[in-house]
Amino acid sequence: MTPSILQYLLETSAYPREHEQLKELRMATVDKYDYWSVMNVPADEGQFISLLLKVMNAKKTIEVGVFTGYSLLATALALPDDAKIVAIDPNREAYETGLPCIEKAGVAHKIQFIESDAMTILKDFLSNGEEGSFDFAFVDADKENYINYHEELLKLVKVGGVVAYDNTLWAGTVALCEDEVDKETLERIGENRVHLKNLNTFLAADSRIELAHLSIGDGLTLCRRLK
Repeated sequence: MTPSILQYLLETSAYPREHEQLKELRMATVDKYDYWSVMNVPADEGQFISLLLKVMNAKKTIEVGVFTGYSLLATALALPDDAKIVAIDPNREAYETGLPCIEKAGVAHKIQFIESDAMTILKDFLSNGEEGSFDFAFVDADKENYINYHEELLKLVKVGGVVAYDNTLWAGTVALCEDEVDKETLERIGENRVHLKNLNTFLAADSRIELAHLSIGDGLTLCRRLK
């Protein structure tokens, strides 16, 4: 998707329907983190996740990687009042940047924020009998661990539930061959391109899931647990 088309979609469809506190959170993230504000999901992806959760009638979700919480707030706004969202991130400071917007939106009671590395918490949940108890999981964290998270989340999400992975196109670079990428570009995009290419190959061959790879945002992969 070209930048001009993406901007058109944001300005004509996404931004006019963006919740007031989501817009406030987005701008607060830009003010504090400038370039790194791109780590939050864009408005159109947030709205897609919101719609998906409503169609699924989800009530219990888990988020691996929170940053300032745009996707977290979009999720909390979409879920019913008695829903529960487990949000895991080692950076509390970033989460607290968006927390005033979450509280202002009246959905903070749905969220259990856990300041920790994700693998420890996922394994703890499994050992505490949480297997198959989540409707939906959203992963936007360290890319080298995506496959490891997948193995744990496929146990935590119920059969028929969905695990979503963000950034799976990595600005389109996952489609490039090594000889098509100059050295400067390779250094800029880092090893995450390789991690995400490996993830995409792995998921395509995973018979435990039904797969949809979407070109929304920076690439969003949906995995519906089959067994």
